[in-house]
Amino acid sequence: AAQVKGFDARERLDFKSAKRMELFTQYAAAAAKEAFEDAGIDMEKEDPYRAGVIVGSGVGSLKCVEDNYETILKKGPNRVHPLMVPLMISNMAAGNIAIKLKAKGPCVSFSTACATGTTAVGEAYRAIRGGYADVIIAGGTEAAISPLAVAGFTNCLALSDTTDKTSASIPFDKRRNGFVMGEGAGALILEEFGHAKKRGAQIYAEVTGYGCTCDAYHMTAPAPGGEGAARAILLALQESGGAAGPIYINAHGTGTPLNDKTETQAIKTALGEKTAETLVSSTKSMTGHMLGAAGAVEAIVSVLALHDGIVPPTINLHEPDPECDLDYVPNQARKVQVQTALSTSLGFGGHNACVAFKRMEE
Repeated sequence: AAQVKGFDARERLDFKSAKRMELFTQYAAAAAKEAFEDAGIDMEKEDPYRAGVIVGSGVGSLKCVEDNYETILKKGPNRVHPLMVPLMISNMAAGNIAIKLKAKGPCVSFSTACATGTTAVGEAYRAIRGGYADVIIAGGTEAAISPLAVAGFTNCLALSDTTDKTSASIPFDKRRNGFVMGEGAGALILEEFGHAKKRGAQIYAEVTGYGCTCDAYHMTAPAPGGEGAARAILLALQESGGAAGPIYINAHGTGTPLNDKTETQAIKTALGEKTAETLVSSTKSMTGHMLGAAGAVEAIVSVLALHDGIVPPTINLHEPDPECDLDYVPNQARKVQVQTALSTSLGFGGHNACVAFKRMEE
């Protein structure tokens, strides 16, 4: 698994708070704190009812369920943790962030499987554009590396069984045979443009579009040809007013045989002639698949690609698949100033989400 190593919640959160959070919530709270500090927001100067939190998790805490189930079997029901329910439920990441940062506006937790992080960013964009908030902390979190989750994903043939780490998470490669499970959290501060300018905030990029669809086809498999994913990409681009110049797409790119082929087809359908000048990469080749956190972290990567002028690679891509024939930026980052970036996520249940960003000019 692609585990977070050396994480100590007590170094990032106060001890009492950390003790009352499961790992997925600790990750989310730590990421939100970093994002909030980077944005330089002073809640003393904000209307707390205009500041919101939209942070989701695909799973919540399976480990909490595992541990307490073992307790009930060995010691009886009276020994189950009295806070088991609020510790494990997936909305508690958003709830705890709101408590810590005193954000009293919209507080929502979406769970759209592996599309959760992207859904959260897109829905935060819509909430601000709709006038419901000035500032929203948006993102996703996951800590599902546990015996039950690994067994479940293994038995539905989703995980790679390769023991060589350079050949395990290899999106778009002919040798791919599944994903490597990751964990962690990502948080972004979305802010109404005038509000951000007024307080002199550093603006990394502009959110310009969001597409959200469902395949309505199968529990785990994408629709043939990637029709739903293509539609989500098209919706995000249309809301952005199209895309000028080369486009960067941070693809879902899990490394499963079906996903990568279908997502390639979806990109071609959505972009048409623009596909030839489009750069695509899967950073899951480096992070593993962070499930509900993936879309949030990949949105951050997409924003930084615009801001820094560096497109990240798909590493360990050595044997191209004829059915995956786009420019996946193999093995080496590329210095390119793209103007538009798309971050796409596809989840079990047929959930498709795509967020579009544009480079902010001085």
